[in-house]
Order: sequence, then C-alpha cells, then structure tokens
Amino acid sequence: MESLTLVGTIFGGLGLFLLAIGMMTDGLKLAAGTSLRKLLSKWSSTPLRGIYSGCFMTAVVQSSSAVTVASLGFVNAGLISMRQALGIIYGANIGTTMTGWLVALMGFNLNINAFALPMVGLGMLLKLVKQHGRAASFGTALVGFGLFFIGIDILKDAFDGIVQTLDISSFKADGIMGIVTFLLVGIIMTVLTQSSSASIALTITAVSTGMVGVYAAGAMVIGANIGTTSTALLASIGATSNAKRVALAQVIFNAATAMVALLLLPVLFYLIALMTKVFNLNADPAISLALFHSLFNILGVLLIYPFNDRLATFLEARFHTWEETASHPQFLDNTIAQTPVLAVNALILESLAISDKIITLYVKFSSENATKSHDFKHEINVIKLRCSGVSKFIVNIQGSVLGQDTTDDLAALMRINQYFVNCITSIEHLAEHLNKLEYPAIASDQKHFKQYITGVLTFITISRTEKANNTELLQQQFTQLQAEHDDFKAQLILEGTRSQISIAQMSESIDCLAEISKFSRQWYKAFIHIKTLQTKLELAEIPVADKEAKPSLESQENEANEKR
Repeated sequence: MESLTLVGTIFGGLGLFLLAIGMMTDGLKLAAGTSLRKLLSKWSSTPLRGIYSGCFMTAVVQSSSAVTVASLGFVNAGLISMRQALGIIYGANIGTTMTGWLVALMGFNLNINAFALPMVGLGMLLKLVKQHGRAASFGTALVGFGLFFIGIDILKDAFDGIVQTLDISSFKADGIMGIVTFLLVGIIMTVLTQSSSASIALTITAVSTGMVGVYAAGAMVIGANIGTTSTALLASIGATSNAKRVALAQVIFNAATAMVALLLLPVLFYLIALMTKVFNLNADPAISLALFHSLFNILGVLLIYPFNDRLATFLEARFHTWEETASHPQFLDNTIAQTPVLAVNALILESLAISDKIITLYVKFSSENATKSHDFKHEINVIKLRCSGVSKFIVNIQGSVLGQDTTDDLAALMRINQYFVNCITSIEHLAEHLNKLEYPAIASDQKHFKQYITGVLTFITISRTEKANNTELLQQQFTQLQAEHDDFKAQLILEGTRSQISIAQMSESIDCLAEISKFSRQWYKAFIHIKTLQTKLELAEIPVADKEAKPSLESQENEANEKR
C-alpha cells in the first residue's frame, strides 16, 4: 500500500510539474506577444546574436522546445535565415539550463506555503480580473511558477520516501553499461514528457535525495538533451524543407554535445569539484548537476560554433523534397500556423512569391503562341493551387483564438489572395481573346496596343520591387494606365464608327483592353494591401523570391517585344 502511495505521489507530482511547465510557457509566450517575434528576428541578425537571444528567451519562457519550434516558424516566415536559426538553437540549449538552476537553488529552500501558493492565488486573481490580454497571460504564467515549486516539493517528498523504504544501491551508475542505461532513461523520460525541463528537474530532485548517484544523474541530463530533439522532429513532420533542416541541426548539435559530455563526464565533474573548492561554493549534488548541465552545453556551443557555416552548407543541400515543387506553398506549414503573428509574415512572403509567378506568366502571355502551349496552361494551374493553399492556410488559422489586429491582417491577406486569383482569371480570359483577336488594320492601333500591354508589365514589375512605403508612385502609374485605357477605348470606338475597323475587331479589342485593365486594377489593390501590411508590421524590404527573377523578367519582356 505504501509503495502504491509513493508511485501515485510521483505520478501526481510529475503531472503537476508538467502542467506547471506548460502554463509557464504558454502564459509567457502570450504575454510576450509580438515582442518574442521582434526580439528573435531583430536580435538574430548573426549566429552569435542568435545564441544570445535564444538563450535569453528560453530562460524567460522556460522551454527550449517552444523556442526551437518558434525558430522553425521564423525561418518559414522569412524573418530569419536558416543560418541565423542555428544560433537560436544553440542558445536555447544554454537557456534551458535555467530550469535546473531554479530547482537546485530555490526548489528545495523555499517555504512552499509562504511563496508558491500566493503565486498561484495572485495568478488566478489576474485571470479573473482580466480574462483576456497580457495581464491574463501573465496570470497564467504566475500560476505555472507556483505549481512548478509545488510539484518539486511533492517529488522531493516522494523520493525521500523511496530512499527510506527501498534499497537504492542498484540506482548507481557502474561502468559504461550503467552510464548508457541512465542515458537511455533520460532520453525516454524526455520523449514521454516532451519536456527536457521536466526530466532535468526530476533528475536533480532524485540526486538531491540520494536516490541516484551524481554520475547516473549526469548521464540522465545528457539523455534529456538528446530526447528534447524529439519535439522539433515531430514539429517538422509535414513541414517545409527549411523546418526539417533546422530540426536536423538541433539533432546534430545535441547529439554531438552529448557525445562530448559522455566522453568528458569524469573530467567535467572533476572540474566542478575543483571550482566548488576554489570559489568556496556549496558542494550540494543538485548544484553540481545544474553546473554540469550548463558547463557541457556551453562547451558544445564553443565546439560547434566555428563549424556553423559548414553545418549550414551541409543542411542547405538536404531535404529538397515535394514541398519545394512549384504548386506547393513555399513558406507555409503546420508549424508556423501555431503562431498567428509569424503566420502573417509567412503569408506576405507567400503572396509575393505568387506575384512573381504571375509577372512571369504575364510576360509569357504577351508572347505569340505562348497562350496555346501546354506549359502556359500548366503554370496557370500551378498558381491556382498555390492560391488555394494560401486560402486554406488562412481559414485554418482563423479557427484559433486571435487578437483583432491579427484577424484584420489575415482578412487583408485573404483579399490579396483573391485579387491574385482574379489576376489569373483575367490572364486566362486574355489568352482566349488573343487567340480570337485580329489586330486592328491601322498600324498605329497595333502599336498602341503593344505599348499598353508593355505599360501594364512595367507597372506590375515596379509594384513588386518598389519600397513598401512608396504607394504614391504606384497610384500615379495606375491612374496613368487607366487614362491610357480610356483614350485607346475611345479611339477604337471612333474608328469603328467611321468604319476604319470592323465592328468585330472593335468589340474584341475593347474586350481585350477591359480584361487587361481589370488585371491591372486587381494587381493594384493587392499591392496596396501588401505594402500597407509591410509598413504596419515594420518588415524589411523583401527581395524577389527567385534571385534570377528580375533579369529573367527583363529578358522575357525584350523577347516578347521582339516577337510582337
């Protein structure tokens, strides 16, 4: 009966601890809001800065997994490159050691009734007073912190009971097999709980009660570092190639760090014992284990950082899979959908990538016989599938609880996507008109028609490349295009009235002009929304998605003009 009580207490304490970690992480992430995005995007311009920001944010939100998964989203959203995300991964491993220090320094020295329980009460009071917003999220985090220490206290009492009732000599790590056994225990614990913080806290609690030896506990902590990669691996299933690359980077880094830590296990604990003597520190096993955890993670970063560029190059050559094909969204996946703020950035990037394809398609449409080719029809279907993927992605995000600003941004992005769908429909109709159109007999009309098509191409190209805050030029060019349309339409009607061209020629030419005008109007509306969002979100100017796109557009335009 006593054994069942102990087992139940351990499960209850562990469950309470996992609940606490989840509440702390979720509460602090929501309380941080866009600050998390801005910090990690602006302070990750280099791998070294990425280490600092990853370490800081992991220490704040108490979850390396949350920061790692967020970094996958940042890469897909185009906020940071895959190379910058590597720094965040390294820093997150150092930041996660803060949990061990909290347990070692505070978890066993607090009066739970005087400290943790008031935190739970205060947190719930904030949630009752402010049911939504940052105050409510901070209240959730406070409740999590309180439950964190209550869970540690319950686990400590349970382990004390095990030490008093059971023979724990078998829990000591003897030889290589003993170390490997406890390493596997650490991995399994972390995979099952999906929290290295929980595993490390459990390990430190066990070593502080004497339930396991310090070497065994060290092996378990190393195992927890390996096991935490399972979260990123699970998050990368069905994700984009960049997400898979960052997940693989974490596996490589954690596995390499674990190997070094295992090889240097006695040396590291010898250095820790030496440091405690030199600095006259408390030689408590819990403190030693927390120090060991920090030491080998810092050592891992120091060892891998000089090879960061080589690792990035290796990763960039991997995972060129189906999601990078033309018809699949390039920047959207399930991982990024979990963070609406990041999803907005990814959707802007995806919209710009679609716009690049539409520009290329417009250039092809203006070439003779291009509209009859199989490739032309195939590319139209590809862009339609991309747009369909965007709309489904937005609908999935709308199913979650969102702030008003994010809801407005997603509504604007849905409009942009619909404008691009309309642009594709206009190009399809234009292709049909061009197949039937006999150019007006008057040479000046034919020249005027070509100039109008080229003018629209210039307009959409400048719209794509112009600075986000320069909407005035966009408006001026669109107004000029509309004036050209009206003048040319009036000219065609006059020529038809005078029988200078046939009524059929006049009608087909006017229909074609109207479709081009509709195309330019839909494009104009889309880019006004895009540039408004870019300015609102303070996004850096985003280059053309395909590095070769601009020269390609120019060359195709010249080729089209020559053919015409």
